[in-house]
Amino acid sequence: MNFKKIVLLVGLVISIYTLNAQSFTWISSTEGNVWKETKARLQSKQDQEPLLKVDGTEHVHIFKRWGTCFNELGWDALNLLPLKMQDAVLTNFFSPDGDLRFSMGRIPMNANDYARDWYSCDEVPGDFQLKYFNIDRDKKAIIPFIKRAKRYNPDMTFWASPWSPPSWMKVNHYYSVRSSSKVNQLPPEAEVALYENTTEKDLTRYPRQLTVNDFFIQDPRYLQAYANYFCKFISSYRNEDIVISKVMFQNEPWAYPPYPGCAWTPEGIVRFNVEYLAPTLKKQHSDVSLYLGTLNTNRLEEMEKILSDPRMPETVEGLGLQWWSGQILPEIRKKYPHYKYMQTESECGSGTFDWKAAEHTFHLINRFLGNGCEEYTFWNAILSDEGSSAWGWKQNALVRVDSKTSSITYTPEYYAVKHFSNKVVSGTKVLQYKDKGEDKLPVIVFLTPENKYLVVAGNFNDDARQLTVQLGDKYLNVTLQAHSFNTFCMK
Repeated sequence: MNFKKIVLLVGLVISIYTLNAQSFTWISSTEGNVWKETKARLQSKQDQEPLLKVDGTEHVHIFKRWGTCFNELGWDALNLLPLKMQDAVLTNFFSPDGDLRFSMGRIPMNANDYARDWYSCDEVPGDFQLKYFNIDRDKKAIIPFIKRAKRYNPDMTFWASPWSPPSWMKVNHYYSVRSSSKVNQLPPEAEVALYENTTEKDLTRYPRQLTVNDFFIQDPRYLQAYANYFCKFISSYRNEDIVISKVMFQNEPWAYPPYPGCAWTPEGIVRFNVEYLAPTLKKQHSDVSLYLGTLNTNRLEEMEKILSDPRMPETVEGLGLQWWSGQILPEIRKKYPHYKYMQTESECGSGTFDWKAAEHTFHLINRFLGNGCEEYTFWNAILSDEGSSAWGWKQNALVRVDSKTSSITYTPEYYAVKHFSNKVVSGTKVLQYKDKGEDKLPVIVFLTPENKYLVVAGNFNDDARQLTVQLGDKYLNVTLQAHSFNTFCMK
């Protein structure tokens, strides 16, 4: 082969390499037409002003893992299916090569709102020594569910939080905060401790009205017993070969529900976490992280009352946020950058299982990841029929089971999640993001562990929209279909 031919061959190889380096696999989903692959190429010129500009040096944070919560009603829904179909669903949820690639599980400590009914691990009043503590109820559904998931991913990590303490540890001696003639037996007069004589409400914030009392009894005997309760729960699960590596003191301390819940004041939150839970964990389970969560208020001044305590940085490793707290996440993270941040519960919807709900979930993932959350937890992975809880609340799920036909539907939210979790693996850098805004075009740019750009974008408009993103000195110029989810993976 002469020199001229060698030069031509080398040039051809370089051209092919350059072409491949500038090409993307474009995965798009619209209602009824999901996960369709085409090609896209970077251009040397922009079609319009870019919505985002990155050069690869930006670094919001490094993403770690996706996860979901293990609920009794989810286990019941799964078991309506034949074993072969169960295997397919669990593979898609938990296998490292599956669709969603969940590698983290949230464990409810006592009943949550998607338990079959109320229970705790110790409902014996005055059992401060926890002699009657047990996880017998968990062995019937939650633990089998987790063990099934671990077959598909033995390296899963787990964290736990309660929705309500045992009823005897609360001022109203009941699992809920509010009464409801339809779903519980708490008398209305038991709500006197919630607001007492206060009437101030703020319709722009959540909760509209703040509790003036802790619903957990603020007596040292109760506080210490409850800290020991956490440790017993961790030990009991480890005996089942399930290692809980992180705990949070309460699910949504600013929610006052008719299902399992417990209202806390900032003072009570600091007292329990700093003076009881943290030191008890350090003595009994020093390898377990304590996160402050799951925080659910957009009242920044309430959060400041907790986070401004000088003991807090030495007490908790990170913050777990969900629901309304996402609205103030940027301000919190800017002021308290030393904490780790995670999203702890994607919003549940209302049993619609529709594309609009999926768009909302897509928006939430974009917002929480773009604002610094390194872990993301989904709520109901699988439910049956209308997605009703034992307390009568209809919610969405990623997989919906028809109890009459034992068939399944991968819901629109499943694909909203897949557009992120299938490609955003552990170790992926979050570079920059744009919220959905008035243009209804949420976008986020990542850098994979292989140093390749990854772009996830949505179009929530009724018509197609042009998207331009600058990646280094090149441009991704594409037209997004109406109401679509899109993932662009650099080859």
